[in-house]
Order: sequence, then C-alpha cells, then structure tokens
Amino acid sequence: MRPTTALIAGALASGASAENYLGFNSGATLADRSAKFKKDWVAEFTTAQGLQKAPGKFNAVRLYTNIQAYSQDDPIQAFEAAMETDTKILLGIWTSGTPSIEKELSALKKAVDKYGKKFTDLVIGMSIGSEDLYRDSETGIINKAGVGAGPDVVVKFINEYKKAVASTALKSVPIGHVDTWDAWTNGTNKVVIDAVDWVGVDEYPYYETGKGNDIKNSGKLFDRAFDAVSGAVGSKPIWVTETGWPATGPDWDQAVASTENAKYYWQEIGCRKLFNKVPTFWYNLRDSNPDNEMKFAITNNLSKTPLFDLTCPTKFDTPTSTPSSGASSTGVSFPGSSSTGGADSTDGSGNNSGNSGTGTGTSDDNSTGSGSEAATSPSPSDNGAFVGKSLSGVAVVGLALVAGVFTFF
Repeated sequence: MRPTTALIAGALASGASAENYLGFNSGATLADRSAKFKKDWVAEFTTAQGLQKAPGKFNAVRLYTNIQAYSQDDPIQAFEAAMETDTKILLGIWTSGTPSIEKELSALKKAVDKYGKKFTDLVIGMSIGSEDLYRDSETGIINKAGVGAGPDVVVKFINEYKKAVASTALKSVPIGHVDTWDAWTNGTNKVVIDAVDWVGVDEYPYYETGKGNDIKNSGKLFDRAFDAVSGAVGSKPIWVTETGWPATGPDWDQAVASTENAKYYWQEIGCRKLFNKVPTFWYNLRDSNPDNEMKFAITNNLSKTPLFDLTCPTKFDTPTSTPSSGASSTGVSFPGSSSTGGADSTDGSGNNSGNSGTGTGTSDDNSTGSGSEAATSPSPSDNGAFVGKSLSGVAVVGLALVAGVFTFF
C-alpha cells in the first residue's frame, strides 16, 4: 500500500523531534566582523562538547547561512569543522532582504557534491529564514528591526528549497522556520506553520519590558510564551532555537545582566524546561555581535570551564505551567510594543528572535547573504536576532552593513 501524503508528513514531523538535540547558535563572523574559518568552528565545537558539568553533550550547532563569509557562494567552513568533530548541523538559509536564495542553494549543493554522506548524515534540519516574520511585522517596523519578509515570501523560499533538494540526500531532512513566539501566534502567519515540519522559537524573557522581567519571573514568562506557541502550532514539534540571559550588559526594565542571573536562567529554563526534553540551541557559547551591549556567552575565550556551574539542580522555583489557549492569554509583550498579548515576537537573537522588540536580537551574525554579490560584503549570519532586541539607529545601520543588507548588484 502506498503511503498517503498525510502519513508521510506525519512521519517527517515526528522525525523532526525524534532526538532532543543540545547545541549553540553560531554566526559566520567573529566579534571584529572578520570571517570565521574552519579552525574557529573546530574550536567552538570542541569546547561545546567538552563543557565541564554540562547536563548532556552539546554536539549540535545552529547556523544562519550556508555561505562562507565574504564569499559569493562557497560552502561555509563550519561544515568541514562539523565533520571533523562529529557535530550535528541545523542548517539555515537567510531569506530577508533578498529576492532570491539561489546563492544559498548553490553553496549547499556544492557542499553536498563535495562532502557527500559524511556531510548530509550530520544534517538534522533546515531552517528557511530567521525572524523574518517579526521584522516584517508592525512591531518589528516600529522597533527598526531591519528588513524582514512576509509569510508568502518565506513559503515561496521553502518550496524553492524543496525543489532544489528533491533529488539529494537532504530531501528527507525536516524543514522549519525560526521566528519569535508572537510571530507564531499571529494568525496571518499560519501559512508558514502549514508549510513546515517543525517550528523554531526564539525566546528572551530578559527583553520583556513591562511584564515583570525580573530574573525570578523569567520561568513564568518563558512558559507563557512557549505555551502560546504550542497552542498556535498544533501538533508541529517545537524547537527552541534561541534563548539565554546575558552575563554582562545594561539593565532592561527589571532585568539585570549578571553571571548569577545567567546561571539562574540556565537552571530555571534550560534544566527545568528544555535540556533533553526539547531540541535546544542556546544563545550562546561565544559572543560575536559587536553592536550588542548584552553579552550572552557562557564561557570566556572558549574555555571549557564556563562562567558558572552548569550542573542542573533537582528543585526549581517555577511551578509547572498550564498551557494557555493562545497568544492573547500569555500577557507577554516586548519592548517598544504597545501590545500586551502575543502579537509581538520574541526573538531571535539575531539571532534573537524577532521579538516585538524584546529580545531577540542577540544574534551575532550578519546574515543575508544569499544575495550579496560584492566580495567585500559580509556573508550571511545571524543578524536577525540582534535587531529584534532594541537598537539605536546607528547600531541598526551598522548591523545592516555587516549583514550584507547593503549589497552591490
């Protein structure tokens, strides 16, 4: 009997959450905006897998682009580093501010042709876009989050990607899209939910102005947003693609950046809610966004001895949450938003999530890439998250330049 389309889709969705991956986000450039090369990623992946007292092996990485920084369509050298260190890869394609993902697909095809099964066996998922819906939303525009993309554009690129990999070993890799929590609870984006096998959520309670974002309330804020997404996406698996708390940086409403609070967040959100329960990509192992005053790295200079003890406790402050029926019941909003509900995204961390202003822009990478043709323009990375957080006009312009938004054709 031939399997039905519904059965195939169900199998894919199931496979998307078959393993609860542990990993970090990793952009295409370093803090000085220079390109990362293989040795840089090998150092990151080696540290991630050897972190002292970690509650599991962090042997996965989330990338924002397939393109090596400052190249046209050369495969990103993170691929070779992943093969050398046996690191699983959540691929990413940058889809904002570009009419085409042709160069992203070209770089990916080159990698598949060059490395074959050694590469494709490490690929655990593909994210088409990062916080594009948030940046394209009214809130994102108000917060000057940068150039985004609407749901129709994201779906168009999803279909183009599917067509491009249909005859390759990547054809069965589950496809997702990464955005802020309130982007997923926005009904106008349902077409994207319908088009993916899993949904990626960037969530940063640190940036939730006006919602009691003191560190001791971070667990409740996180759970409300997570439950709102769960209610909106139905049976689609949820991957937490960015979350974290800065160890240094300015206060954000009631939120205070400190090593002590970063440790509390690791325990209360990571240990209690995510690690070994939900595919999780923490933000972050190494900071690389020079424009972000908040620093999220859990280690200095890639030391395997982190800034705080990563051991998970057995008791937590946050009570077990009861999933809410939708975004409007979460009572969570982000900086710069006049909304009290789930209309504002929460991030990306440039990866931040494109929260409505709250916190997501933590990402350190610049990302646009697929479209840039200038050899001097940086390759894509995870800039999306950072813009989601709040930026001054100067910072936004600087980030756009790094991200390759201003390219030459």
